[in-house]
Amino acid sequence: MGTLVYNPFFVEIPAFFGMSLEELRGCKHPTSWIEFESGAITQDIYLARLFTDCRLFNHEEFLACVASAYRWLDGMEACVADLRAAGHAVHTLSNYPLWYRTIEEKLKLSRYVEWTFVSCLTGLRKPAQEAFLNAARHLGRAPRECVLIDDSSENCASAGVAGMPAIHFRNVADLRLELG
Repeated sequence: MGTLVYNPFFVEIPAFFGMSLEELRGCKHPTSWIEFESGAITQDIYLARLFTDCRLFNHEEFLACVASAYRWLDGMEACVADLRAAGHAVHTLSNYPLWYRTIEEKLKLSRYVEWTFVSCLTGLRKPAQEAFLNAARHLGRAPRECVLIDDSSENCASAGVAGMPAIHFRNVADLRLELG
């Protein structure tokens, strides 16, 4: 999230609850999202525990709000299409819950990107080095033969420690320059 697809956490989700981002961060449950992303809890449990006070809200409207916000980041669809056309294998290595299926339904990322390493399926989350090492092992590659493109400098640094080169994603123009 935040590398290929727009992340609704920073604007749409706080707005849905009539809060600022800071207010949302202050009252959301401290571990539920990580547990949901890791596949350790179901969507129903996550929604019931989204807030530390377990406040009630309309789950269907919330999920519709999140889904409506998903869109390709400017220029990324063409970028990954070009990478695939050039013969590169492109896989996700994403911290995300089963909502990746909603993204797939809406944007059809699988035309260009394999949903191979989504944390809710692997149980592994970046920046844990095992997330990078597992991906390389699964692909039958040494970590140095893979490249992580990620919007988190922490994830990029951890990939580097695991032996996987990384590009810190800021925008598609800079990414294309770094990819050569």
